[in-house]
Amino acid sequence: MAYPRSFLGLCLASFMLVAAPLIAALAYSAWHSERLAEQSRHAVFNASQAARASRTLVNRISSLERLAMLNAPGLDPDLGRVHASFVLVAQELLQLPLEEDQLGALKKTMAQEQSLYDLLTAPRSGPRGAARSAVAALAADLAENASEVLAISTRVADREVLRLRAEAESVQRQLVLLVIFSTAVALALALALTRFIARPIAELDAAIRQLGGADFAQPISVRGPEDLKTLGERLDWLRRRLVELEDEKNRFLRHLSHELKTPLTALREGAELLHDEVGGPLSGSQRRVVAIMKDNSIKLQRLIEELLDYQRALHAAAALAPRRLALDALVREVARSHELAAQAKGQRLDLELERVQVNADPDKLRSVFDNLIGNAVKFTPAGGNVSVLARSSGDEAVIDVIDSGPGVPAEERDSIFDSFFRGRAKSSARVEGSGLGLAIAREFVEAHGGKISLLAEERGAHFRVALPRRMAA
Repeated sequence: MAYPRSFLGLCLASFMLVAAPLIAALAYSAWHSERLAEQSRHAVFNASQAARASRTLVNRISSLERLAMLNAPGLDPDLGRVHASFVLVAQELLQLPLEEDQLGALKKTMAQEQSLYDLLTAPRSGPRGAARSAVAALAADLAENASEVLAISTRVADREVLRLRAEAESVQRQLVLLVIFSTAVALALALALTRFIARPIAELDAAIRQLGGADFAQPISVRGPEDLKTLGERLDWLRRRLVELEDEKNRFLRHLSHELKTPLTALREGAELLHDEVGGPLSGSQRRVVAIMKDNSIKLQRLIEELLDYQRALHAAAALAPRRLALDALVREVARSHELAAQAKGQRLDLELERVQVNADPDKLRSVFDNLIGNAVKFTPAGGNVSVLARSSGDEAVIDVIDSGPGVPAEERDSIFDSFFRGRAKSSARVEGSGLGLAIAREFVEAHGGKISLLAEERGAHFRVALPRRMAA
């Protein structure tokens, strides 16, 4: 099935296809309603014609009966007018759709009226009494049939009502079946067209997710109307551009690492040779200068490595690989790697971990907790305490890392998670940090949809990580 040229055309065509069976059902209903209305008008006309003609015919019968009872000379013109009117009205009744018994009663009445008229207008050659008796008998029979003629209108009306009722019930059943059928067809078309319309939208969504996940290997192709195909081509151009930028960035970082590490390695080796007095004995002041050179070369090398690690961490935060894991076991594993450092400083590392299941990337969370616990051990003085707590709070998992060190000054709490920020608090470690650890931790936590914060404490530092137990799609 080919797509229209535009997405708007696709939506309009789909709407027309879905509406077609409903419009057809509406047109069929309107046609049936008009047909039923026409039948109703015809039935009312027939009933009114029957009622009018029946009453007129009864009136003519009454007039003939009165004239017959008079049976006087000079009434022939009146008899002719009444007879002609009777015949005309009877012919009108014969044009109506009468049943067999109604038609028989009408024809019998017409025959009796004709016989009475012939008798009244015939020359009187026989005894007068015999003629009067025959006229009276015919008039009596005609009067008896007048009630049957009058009932014709009522029976015609009843029959038309019954016929209309049956027709209306039949039309109602047909319309109900038609509505059910047309609705089912419309729903089937809507479902099929929904999948047809949603396919290019789903492909666009998958392409955007692919780019958001830093997956630039697969080309992007969108099937659908021309405007959506063009949008897919632009996304594929963006993918190729991102690949180029990523390659350029990686190339720059490799060159930077190589260009900086090569002279730095030579500088470190030279400082160590001087420190080991390979070139000759050093005075006290010279030894101090060499020690400064050696320490700062180590510090510079670590800064370069952490800068590269930070760039890799930013890239990794956009591409999580979540799975179901036991958060307490992960935190316990990370804390175990810092036990020796804590014991060397005479610190007590307390763990209070409840069993908590989360859906997360274990490597990213391991980096977060390694940084927090490592900082707590590093900044806590000898003999201090470091506490790590894990618990479940509603739909979140909460991890607290609390130490008894100098804490974070109030004016630095808003900047502690910024890249390359280093506060005034000093640790007992030999090499000062680069200020990237907490920035990387924040990137990883927020990538999971969580939040990392520093709580205000009078003594020591209190970091809290809140993670959703189920990551949003």
